[in-house]
Amino acid sequence: MSNLYNTYQSPFGERYSSKEMQYLFSADKKFKTWRKLWIALAEAEKELGIGITEEQIEELKKYAENINYKVAKQKEKEVRHDVMAHVYAYGEQAKKAKPIIHLGATSCYVGDNTDIIIMYEALELIRKKIINIIYKLSLFAKKYKDMPTLGFTHFQPAQLTTVGKRACLWIQDLYMDLQDVNYHLSKKKLRGVKGTTGTQASFLNLFEGDHEKVKKLDKLVANKMGYKETFPVTGQTYPRKLDSQILQILSNIAQSAYKFSNDIRLLQNLKEIEEPFEKNQIGSSAMAYKRNPMRSERISALSRYVICSSLNPAITASTQWFERTLDDSANKRISISESFLAVDGILDIYLNIVGGLVVYPKVIEQRIMAELPFMATETILMEGVKRGGDRQELHEKIRKHSMEAAKVVKTEGKPNDLIDRIINDKSFPMTKEEILSILNPKNFVGRAPQQVDEFLEEFINPIIEENKELLGLKVELNV
Repeated sequence: MSNLYNTYQSPFGERYSSKEMQYLFSADKKFKTWRKLWIALAEAEKELGIGITEEQIEELKKYAENINYKVAKQKEKEVRHDVMAHVYAYGEQAKKAKPIIHLGATSCYVGDNTDIIIMYEALELIRKKIINIIYKLSLFAKKYKDMPTLGFTHFQPAQLTTVGKRACLWIQDLYMDLQDVNYHLSKKKLRGVKGTTGTQASFLNLFEGDHEKVKKLDKLVANKMGYKETFPVTGQTYPRKLDSQILQILSNIAQSAYKFSNDIRLLQNLKEIEEPFEKNQIGSSAMAYKRNPMRSERISALSRYVICSSLNPAITASTQWFERTLDDSANKRISISESFLAVDGILDIYLNIVGGLVVYPKVIEQRIMAELPFMATETILMEGVKRGGDRQELHEKIRKHSMEAAKVVKTEGKPNDLIDRIINDKSFPMTKEEILSILNPKNFVGRAPQQVDEFLEEFINPIIEENKELLGLKVELNV
């Protein structure tokens, strides 16, 4: 039997996350980044006067992408140390450069700097997907900005809003998440070249006490890896608080997606808006008629996982001892990678859904008209008073009519006849036509259409314009 079926396979690889995100957290990405860091260190040390030859540098570059994994794996079994196993394996290929690989460095030089690089590259991919979802949602909001729909508070009928305005609530959550992502990307830092306990003692010894060269080495390596800054101080590791901050961003994104998915699940139950449903898709193994909102439900499930996982790095950051302990390692490699993989899957599903939302205007209108008579009573009351009616008398009439109409709806299952009751009540100095004209749903949406235009124009369109080269992302769901 194939290993695919007789060993555990992560659902993130088989079902949920994209190939791009899976590669970022792959062994190949990690170990190739290690080699890039070793090359950057050797180049920087050479430029600052250490006796490293150009021939050694070129040899390191020659094998940067061609990793001899079998040698590294065999060596790790022997020495029980992954970094030293890969130092050995690299030296087996780049024999002339073997003496200077990892010169002055500790394991966290490659391990921690690589982790940071991968997290930020993953955050860039997340950013791209958020922008594409915001764009799709902005088109949806613009298209339906004027379509009245029943608003809900406590999932009880409330004042009207519009379909487009509701979509702006989803957009705004993602807009806030995007601001957090942008902020962290703008201040990204490497761990840098800090030595065993962060004191840079080994490098100070390497440069014979020259503090300025040690400082330059730190900055030079960071620049070679595409970073402007390093953490000013570290222990052996970069501050584990960074992991907690980044996973809190992922948790926030999951919260936004969760809220959206719950709204879609409720709307699909109301038959007002549905997620895409493919021609051959099966909703239930027993109930063939069902159209379950399975994509939205999957967003909810994965989002719950991410929100819970954000606690892991928070605990890790708070329980590190002095310059470092190793109880972060096993937890870190699971919680961080899988949170990114989960959010990646969440955003792919989100993008898939918003690209194919189905709106049912007649159902939306029918639900509005079942509730609108109650909402219109305040306007009818004011108009009646303007025309000479007694405010207290009309208020009492409306209260009684409303109670009777509600009773008919709830106990007899009949349509709401409140407006007919008011029309037939001679206490209201208004014609039937005048009362019915008040019942236009567009009279009850307030500034919702204008809010959509203003929000998109002021906040969202500039983001879309600034990042238009990122648009057009296509996603393919595995299941």
